[in-house]
Amino acid sequence: MGRKQRRVCFGLRLLVLLAVLIVIAPPWFFSIDTYFALMRFARKGLSFKEDEGADIVFTNATIWTGDSIQPWAEFMVLRKGRILRVGNLTQLQYMRIGSKMEVVDLEGKFVTPGFIDSHLHFLHGGLQMKHVDLGCVNSRAEFERKFRIAAEDVESGKWIFGSMWNEENWGGTLPEASWIDNVTPHHPVWACRIDVHTCLANSMAMALANISRDTVDPEGGTVVKNIHGDPTGLFKDMASRLITHHIPPMSVEERREALIRASELALSRGVTSVVDFGRVGASEHPWDDFPEVYLWADAAGMMRVRVSIFLPIETWQSVIALVRQRGFMLSQWLHIGGVKAFADGSLGTRTALFHKAYADDNSNYGLLALDLDWFQEAVLGADNAGLQVAVHAIGDAANDHVLSTFETVVSKNGPRDRRFRIEHAQHLSAGAPERFQASGVVASVQPEHMLDDAYPAMRKLGGERAQQGSYLFNSLLGNGTHLALGSDWTVAPIDPLRGIQTASTRIPKGWSSSWIPSEIISSEAALSGYTREGAYASFMEKYVGSLSPGKYADFVVLSHSPLNDLARDGIPSVLATYVGGCLAHPKPT
Repeated sequence: MGRKQRRVCFGLRLLVLLAVLIVIAPPWFFSIDTYFALMRFARKGLSFKEDEGADIVFTNATIWTGDSIQPWAEFMVLRKGRILRVGNLTQLQYMRIGSKMEVVDLEGKFVTPGFIDSHLHFLHGGLQMKHVDLGCVNSRAEFERKFRIAAEDVESGKWIFGSMWNEENWGGTLPEASWIDNVTPHHPVWACRIDVHTCLANSMAMALANISRDTVDPEGGTVVKNIHGDPTGLFKDMASRLITHHIPPMSVEERREALIRASELALSRGVTSVVDFGRVGASEHPWDDFPEVYLWADAAGMMRVRVSIFLPIETWQSVIALVRQRGFMLSQWLHIGGVKAFADGSLGTRTALFHKAYADDNSNYGLLALDLDWFQEAVLGADNAGLQVAVHAIGDAANDHVLSTFETVVSKNGPRDRRFRIEHAQHLSAGAPERFQASGVVASVQPEHMLDDAYPAMRKLGGERAQQGSYLFNSLLGNGTHLALGSDWTVAPIDPLRGIQTASTRIPKGWSSSWIPSEIISSEAALSGYTREGAYASFMEKYVGSLSPGKYADFVVLSHSPLNDLARDGIPSVLATYVGGCLAHPKPT
């Protein structure tokens, strides 16, 4: 008898029994023991047999499934890397388990679906793990010392890379090439700010790129100059390409090793799926990583994390050609997500685009990083061909420009399930949350950015303005907008559990109270943002995002519940991460 026939048989048995008993049985007959006896009879022949292919049972756990039909469970049965069924222990004790099936006792631990980081730069992060780490630098002297030490270990003439510096850590003075020229006379240097929207080049790097006082600002970028008209070494947004064009490309081996490093880090944090928006600064060769790293890793069996890839919107026609040839799902590991554009820069570098000028720079409104007419035509074409479009937008004006474009495209191309995405959506004008919902736009946000932006936003925008429009997570959710959460790694750590704490408390470092407490979301809403909402945002809900029958068995075992008071209990530890039902972290010995 097939599985479907057995289900029909079970239903018919149960209905017949209940109908008879309702008519003839006395009230005392309906005890809990009688109920279970009936269930045993009705389920005769309907158990976890080996002929169903069930191969492993995870039991004795508190499982948050992420599935609204059955939100909680205590066991999971897997078959060939997918969820066969979930349920409670009472159900399990009346089901026969095949002798060859493996049973794993999770000892009461908390289990969630594998986390989805909806916005990061995966290979870039893996490469950056080898950079000079400037994240904890709090003085010019320490900045210089870091590069002096690095130069001692690097062959003369080779590039030195740094990352994660933040001028807020030493009082707000931006670094200049003169800070490090004396300690790096024989090495070109490229060191990017925490948000990667402003980077520092030393004099040797600028000489290689022929940068001088006569260098003009490219469209969408700024070459920062001092009062005498000389370049300081800082390059904002699109101006960075003036330097990165001269940096030798990373070798295939370096990039493949970066994927392995990034995957191991992600798995250690419970992340089983990511949305990769590409290597920062690799725009000249945006497609190299796709065949040389991802397709190679997939063919070689080296993929350990599921990856959804977004490519530059400038290449949308090439992306369409690829999808028509191979489809969106290239394998269980690789998915073509769509295309991405940049509407503006960042708050930290004052290049995020606002309707009003910056409070501490009253002639500066930010930077529009795209041509709106061209952008609309590109979105129309990409959307008409079925591609998902994601746009980086930080300031309120940038978000409004993007929303207007999406609304125009919807009116011209007609209704369908398209799921436009706005990445970051950090500062919104009045009425913007309603516009997200009305056009079906997903808000892809990064809670950890809020911790870095609280002080700068109050200073750069003014207290009242920042309070009214910054990181409106709860307003977006309240209007029915899908909220997908991520890290923007390496701008912020790849750490969903920390992100859940941040979204549900909104307490910046050094603060004793929440920033804009009305925009706090619940821990469960934040957990949803890292699981089922992340899957929805990338059209992956058929495969991941919840522990539902038929989906991949990607899940995380935690030390305790992330839904508790994290301020009291602390952030849970990741004890184990499973991908496709196989232990991926820690690595099996």
